[in-house]
Amino acid sequence: MDLEDPKQDRLDVLIIGAGVSGIGAAYHLQKNHPGKSYAILESRSDLGGTWDLFRYPGIRSDSDLYTFGYAFKPWTDEKAIADGPAIKAYINETAVENGIDRKIRYGHKVQRAEWSSDESMWTLTVELAGTGETFEMKARWIFAATGYYRYDQGYMPHFDGLADYAGQVIHPQHWPEDIDFANKRVVIIGSGATAVTLLPELAREAEHVTMLQRSPTYILPVPEKDRLGLALRRWIGDMRAYRLIRRKNILRQKFVYQFSQRFPKAARAFIRRVNRKELEGSGCDVDVHFNPTYDPWDQRLCAVPNGDLYQSIRNGSASVVTDRIDTFTESGLRLESGQDLEADIVITATGLNVQLFGGIEVTIDGEEFDAPSTVAYKGMMLSDVPNLVFAVGYTNSSWTLKIDLVCEYFCRLLGHMDSIGADTAVARITDPEMERIPLLDFPAGYVLRALDSLPRQGTREPWYLAQNYAKDARFLREGEVADEYMEFRRNERKSQTKEEVAV
Repeated sequence: MDLEDPKQDRLDVLIIGAGVSGIGAAYHLQKNHPGKSYAILESRSDLGGTWDLFRYPGIRSDSDLYTFGYAFKPWTDEKAIADGPAIKAYINETAVENGIDRKIRYGHKVQRAEWSSDESMWTLTVELAGTGETFEMKARWIFAATGYYRYDQGYMPHFDGLADYAGQVIHPQHWPEDIDFANKRVVIIGSGATAVTLLPELAREAEHVTMLQRSPTYILPVPEKDRLGLALRRWIGDMRAYRLIRRKNILRQKFVYQFSQRFPKAARAFIRRVNRKELEGSGCDVDVHFNPTYDPWDQRLCAVPNGDLYQSIRNGSASVVTDRIDTFTESGLRLESGQDLEADIVITATGLNVQLFGGIEVTIDGEEFDAPSTVAYKGMMLSDVPNLVFAVGYTNSSWTLKIDLVCEYFCRLLGHMDSIGADTAVARITDPEMERIPLLDFPAGYVLRALDSLPRQGTREPWYLAQNYAKDARFLREGEVADEYMEFRRNERKSQTKEEVAV
């Protein structure tokens, strides 16, 4: 399917989303199955996903690009912790180099996906941006690279008195152009990655920036550049250096996570020592503002490149307040402690709204899809949902590490189906008594708000999400495709009957 044929009737694979996951899926698909037809539908006007949507100052990755980047394309920028425009440029370069850009249909929003077992086919209702025109496309497979949150709406809690506030309120998900922070008092509500990123950037221009948090987050400084990686590139070339540093950083991520889980007191003590050293002489009370109630890596750590957040606090251009909001006032916020924070601009870095499959309505043979009744299979398919793969990365490591594995497995699955003449693959739960637990064991606010609307996971493989790259790599690269839970079927079109395919 190329530009001249935007409404091709039937495709082998339809990829929804042209972000880092969708472009990666397209690369693996056309490399391993060059004969299969595919297209990428993207509701926005450009590729990049998250890295096109978020435009706030300082937007950056919270993982190094040696592990966040694709395994097949080296990251060659000097900075290992990269900003949003650099990451988007990397994704775009990947698409152009591999001809994937010619497969993308911008301004195409999928509204509905209907599976028919009689046809062994998905029928998708697609809306064109601007005109509102809708049309149908058919595909054998859907690869949902839609991310995990609503693009059109961030999470905004209720704030008493907000209507009385005379200043400007901004949500980072919808950042206005050409806003001037010079000589302005700014309050950032939140303590996650977005707030931690915004603070040092705005502090360079604003009169003062206050990060107002209900509770602290674990924060650690990281070097913006990987000196070893830069040196190795000069000695052995980009790709070989990339592979070595990627392995090194994967092992480091694994060590930090497992150490934190096994020895939480030691990990907490180490982080506290680092924070005390970074904020020495600043007047900032580390025991109050950098002392989370949970253990390290129960939620994701926030990385600050070269300690930029600490620098802003040390030089007095920024501060941290730990308290709860009582109400907005005309000139700012009143806290439950009685303290008033004057603010010309308030930024609500209050999180995301989780959304499955980009909000697409899904039906299976006329029945509405009920996400909580399904169980994730190998972290990439759902029980009783045929011919659909979804891409969700790690919560405790770089997102793209998992996406690469999902794409590789998907290509193996397609190859096996071709070898046995199957049209349909669907995961079935053989033990109805298997315990079902929340899909994500991750107590971040945006996850907790959405748990009841998400699929579940089981307590054993292949229904359990390991959140472990090394384990997943073995499981998805070397494990059986035709296991006891995967049902393959051939659609006998002449007789309009379906047969079990021997595996």
